[in-house]
Amino acid sequence: MTRTRNTTRPPGRHDQRRPGGPRTPRGPHDWFAERLLAVVSGQRPVHSLLGLTVGPAYDQLVTLAPTAPLRARLRPVLRQCGRFHPGPGVIEAFARIATGERVSAMAFRLEQGPDLRWRCAAIEMAPLA
Repeated sequence: MTRTRNTTRPPGRHDQRRPGGPRTPRGPHDWFAERLLAVVSGQRPVHSLLGLTVGPAYDQLVTLAPTAPLRARLRPVLRQCGRFHPGPGVIEAFARIATGERVSAMAFRLEQGPDLRWRCAAIEMAPLA
C-alpha cells in the first residue's frame, strides 16, 4: 500500500514557499495606522483612541474626525505603512490610503512610555491625488 502525503503544493512543485510571499512582522505602526484610519474615516469614534494618544494627538483627531477627510461612499483601504526610528522609543510612521481612485497620506508619531506601551503623539493628513 502506498501512502500519499497530504500537501497543499501543486503537483510537480518542490519548493517550500507559500503563495503571497514572505510575511514581514507587523509592528505597532501597522496597528496604529489601522486604528487611526478607522477614526478619520468615521468607522470608529475618536474616544476609542483616548488612552492610546498623548499630547496634541487627541486634539488633532478631534479636529480631523468631524471633517472626516476619508469619508466617502467607498471604504478607505490601507495600502502601505512604513516607519522610521529617529531614536529609541520613537517611531515616525506614514501610511498610504486608497479610497477608490483617490490616494491620501497620513503621517503619525508613536512614542513608547515608561510602561513600554506605544502611544500616538501626533497625526497629520494630506491628500495626494
